[in-house]
Amino acid sequence: MVLQRWEQFRELGRAEDVLARHFRDYGPRNGVVQAWPVPLDVAQEGDSVVVKASIPGIKPEEVEVTIEDGLITIKGETSAENEQREGRYLLRERRAGSFYRSIRLPETVDADKAESSYENGVLTVTLPKLESKKAKKVEVKAA
Repeated sequence: MVLQRWEQFRELGRAEDVLARHFRDYGPRNGVVQAWPVPLDVAQEGDSVVVKASIPGIKPEEVEVTIEDGLITIKGETSAENEQREGRYLLRERRAGSFYRSIRLPETVDADKAESSYENGVLTVTLPKLESKKAKKVEVKAA
């Protein structure tokens, strides 16, 4: 076991960095709420890469998906519902405003053949692999 000197100010600085990063990315800036990130799952299924984005309550026509230079971007905007007529919210976690997420795709996908679908709040984008990049099976022959 190695003994290390505990420096409380270094730990405080780390906590401060985490909080600053959180509020910079998700909090209001100059009175304007910034875009919230879209949670994604990216998986390889057979000869395709499948990107699934959770965007419940969003209409398909409110979502824009672009693929450019190996980067897939999912963005859109929702409007706030004015359900609360009297009183005040005790808890409000459903987000309103713009959302945005962009990730780099593998070089093996064919963006021109991408297909998308939207069901039950999940956007699915399927990107097949390029024919030239698919794994090839080589038969082993006995000598």
